[in-house]
Amino acid sequence: MTFYLVDDDSSVLRVLENIIEEYDLGEVVGKATDSEKALGQILSLKPAIVVVDMLMPAIDGCALVKTLKDDLPDTRFVMLSQVSSKNIISKAYDCGVEFFISKPVNQIEIRNVLGNIKEKLEMERTFKLIEGMFNKGVKVPSANLDNGDELQEQIRKIRMVFSKLGILGEKGGEDLLQICAYMLKNNLKTFDFRVRDICDELCDNPKAMEQRLRRAINRGLINLANLGIEDYMNENFIRFSGTLYDFESVKAEMDYIRGKRDSGGKISVRKFIDNLILMILETA
Repeated sequence: MTFYLVDDDSSVLRVLENIIEEYDLGEVVGKATDSEKALGQILSLKPAIVVVDMLMPAIDGCALVKTLKDDLPDTRFVMLSQVSSKNIISKAYDCGVEFFISKPVNQIEIRNVLGNIKEKLEMERTFKLIEGMFNKGVKVPSANLDNGDELQEQIRKIRMVFSKLGILGEKGGEDLLQICAYMLKNNLKTFDFRVRDICDELCDNPKAMEQRLRRAINRGLINLANLGIEDYMNENFIRFSGTLYDFESVKAEMDYIRGKRDSGGKISVRKFIDNLILMILETA
C-alpha cells in the first residue's frame, strides 16, 4: 500500500511517516510541504492513499483533492486540519475525502483510520481478482468450510457485525445470515448468479425475502450515518462506512438526515453481501 503525505509542517510529515512504518501500513512513496509540488508528484506516482493538510498555502487541501480525484479515481484521500469546526469537516467531506482527522495528530487515530482504508482497498482488490478469475473460468480454491465448527464461527462473526450495525433483530438480518451461511458453505460469490436465485433456493417467496434484505441493509446504513453524525471517529463508523457500504452513500445519508439533501444514500444488496463475506473470510 503506497502513501503520499502533504503538510506544510515537516514535523507532522515525520510523525505520519513514522506511524505508517511502525505499524507496517505500507510505503511512503513521497511527501511535500508545498501543495503545488505535491500535485505533480501525486499524479505521477499514483499512490493508493494521500494524506493532506486542509489549510495548505497556494493550493489548499480541498482544492488539491478536487483536482486529483478525476485523474486518480482509485486513490483515497484523508484530510488533516488544525481547525475542526462542523463547517470545516463538512467542507472536507464534500470535496471527496474518505476521512477527516483533527490535529494534533493522534497515533492511535492515524493507525486506525489508515489501517481501515488499507483494509477496504485490499478487500476491493481481492474482490476484483476473484471476479476476474471467475470471468476467465479459473477455478478458485475453496475455503475449507467442511468443518461445521468453522462455519459456525463465521456465522458468529457475522452476527457480531449485524449487532454493531443495529440490524441483528431485523427480519432481514436473519435472511442475510441464512444467505451468507448458504454461500459460505457452498463457496459461492454473488456474481455467480443473481441474489434472487439464492432467495429462490432458500424460500417460497423470494421477492418478499429480497425486500426484507433491502430494508435491513438500508436500516444498517441509517444507523451508521447517525453514528457518524454523533462521532465521525467512532471505530464502527470508520470500519463499516469504508467496507460494507460505499462511503459516498453513507455521506449522502448523513446529509439527508441533516436536511441538506432530498434523498439518502443508495444500497446494493449484492455488494453488501459480497463485502460482508470478504470481510469475514479475511478475518478468519
